Amino acid sequence: MTASLHPSTSAGSPGEMRHEPWANDEPLIVGDTTLRSRLLVGTGKYASFEETAQALAISGTDCVTVAVRRVNLDAKKGPSLLDYVDRTRYVILPNTAGCFDAASAIRTAELARDVLDTKLVKLEVLGDTKTLLPDPVGTLEATKELVSQGFDVMVYTSDDPRLGVRLQELGAKSVMPAGSPIGSGQGVLNPNAIRILMELVTVPVIVDAGVGTASDVAFAMELGAHGVLLNTAIASAREPLRMAAAMRDACFAGRQAYLAGRIPRKLYAHASSPTEGLIAGAAAPRS
Repeated sequence: MTASLHPSTSAGSPGEMRHEPWANDEPLIVGDTTLRSRLLVGTGKYASFEETAQALAISGTDCVTVAVRRVNLDAKKGPSLLDYVDRTRYVILPNTAGCFDAASAIRTAELARDVLDTKLVKLEVLGDTKTLLPDPVGTLEATKELVSQGFDVMVYTSDDPRLGVRLQELGAKSVMPAGSPIGSGQGVLNPNAIRILMELVTVPVIVDAGVGTASDVAFAMELGAHGVLLNTAIASAREPLRMAAAMRDACFAGRQAYLAGRIPRKLYAHASSPTEGLIAGAAAPRS
């Protein structure tokens, strides 16, 4: 079964899908979860819960990440982000953001499963507060334990292809290499590593973190990434809602370009019009 994923940029609501035969694509499948959109969007750093909800809707995403340790899960303490995320519309992807060891990441995932009734989790085990790069040893340890508990683990990792292979061997449902450090806006710094990773694993590869603008998302998708996860690039933009639309369209455009197949790069010019059959002796046009 295929689904056209193009969000309309003409009449209709921002998230409306346009169905055109040339735009057909397979859904993104992660474990037991099927997603129409290949753009996954975070929920932190927005000016208000209302802006969060608007940005999510405009982005066209159907999977949103929630940092369990930073969200009010007690209704008695007032409004919560979860009050503004329609669970009939979005897949909630709890993440273990803010965890710096395997044990705390495992406990956070278990809490998310109990509170949100989901076995899906985005695993983050960070190495330090300055770089927020993943700790490989803790990531492997937590992945092994959570998989043994039946979680569908989507794991944030470095762009090291061999580490990605090991995570898949442990049972991760998606390998999520950082394009560049979280929130840095540097884009995809090591595209060749991501290309190699995609050759070595069979689970979805989702570029996670570091993108800053629409061209970064398009580039990641043109590489063949199965999806992109981002947060800061929308939430911290000067106009978050406009950027949400830009990211939506960039994800679609990059995916379509990858499926269409780009022309090879050549050193010299290659005329787009054939040279055969030209009229003999035709004068050059006058300026």
